[in-house]
Amino acid sequence: MNIIEKLNSVKFIPLHLVFWVIVWLFFSYFFGFNTNNENYVFWFSSILMPITIANTYFFIYYLIPKYLISKKYKLFVLYAIYASIGTAYLLSIIMFFGYIYMSELDFKKMPPLSRSLPFVMISIYLVVIVVSAFKLVKHNYLSLEKNKTLENKFLQAQLQLKEEELKFLKMQIHPHFLFNTLNTLYGFALKKADETPEMILKLSNLLDYILYQIDKPKVLLTEEINHIEDYIGLEKMRFHDTLLVHFDIDARDKSFQIAPMLLIPFVENSFKHGNFISGMLKIDISIKTGNNILDFSISNSFMGNETSQTGIGLENIKKRLEMLYPNQYVLKVQQFENTFEIHLKLETNA
Repeated sequence: MNIIEKLNSVKFIPLHLVFWVIVWLFFSYFFGFNTNNENYVFWFSSILMPITIANTYFFIYYLIPKYLISKKYKLFVLYAIYASIGTAYLLSIIMFFGYIYMSELDFKKMPPLSRSLPFVMISIYLVVIVVSAFKLVKHNYLSLEKNKTLENKFLQAQLQLKEEELKFLKMQIHPHFLFNTLNTLYGFALKKADETPEMILKLSNLLDYILYQIDKPKVLLTEEINHIEDYIGLEKMRFHDTLLVHFDIDARDKSFQIAPMLLIPFVENSFKHGNFISGMLKIDISIKTGNNILDFSISNSFMGNETSQTGIGLENIKKRLEMLYPNQYVLKVQQFENTFEIHLKLETNA
């Protein structure tokens, strides 16, 4: 028993004393019914107290924790029977001595209720049952509190793990885009091309969004769209006339919000895995909103005999959607002969 448990035990001693005084008063009233022999009642009630206290503490501190709570019901019943037999034996001796010394061998001088062993047993075990019931209720309450605390700790740990996983998934935009853009920027700088400042500005805006805004739980859809446009602008500078992008936007609700970096990975995936057909990479993007629903679709030119572009990138996106919008989205991925299409329908809270 540690120091805290000892202090708690000492703290409850006055409460126990008050309770046993109340029990003694109950015995005095109970066995004093219909009798004027106050001395016998006082003596009999007082002598019952050690037996009652011993039975009560034996049950609540030994039998109940060791056998009843541990679900060893047979042993609990067995030891409870042993305790009742021992109690009955002691009570028989007490009643016998009371009959001899306190009643002067006159059975009628004994208080009526003290003459019956079953009545005396009932009075003692009534106290034992009440205290044991309180003990079980307290144990159940503490068990529920403990389970609730453990459950909260488990959920907190699970939430922390999910947050860490979410952060990892957020950072899964492929580094090849950054390397390719920097290489293109380096080439522009060598040529002293006019597009160089614009390219640096777009890259700066996009990196700011990826590195800093990603920690926000939600951003305006317009912000995501602006950075998709910056992304496309950078890719157009790299691909020049070999890239054809059609970006259709019908987002009338300017307050519509989504998780940051939710759509850009789809766009990045199309550029990474898209194929040139007749010397041209074609990408079609559509974003529509209405009634708290986001309808996003993207398709890119794709050679059917090439390796499927459903890889780690899309799997990460699916995991993130499941974590952020469980049961609130429908994601369809379709592969045709010359086209690869992704359609996302997302229902958000207003």
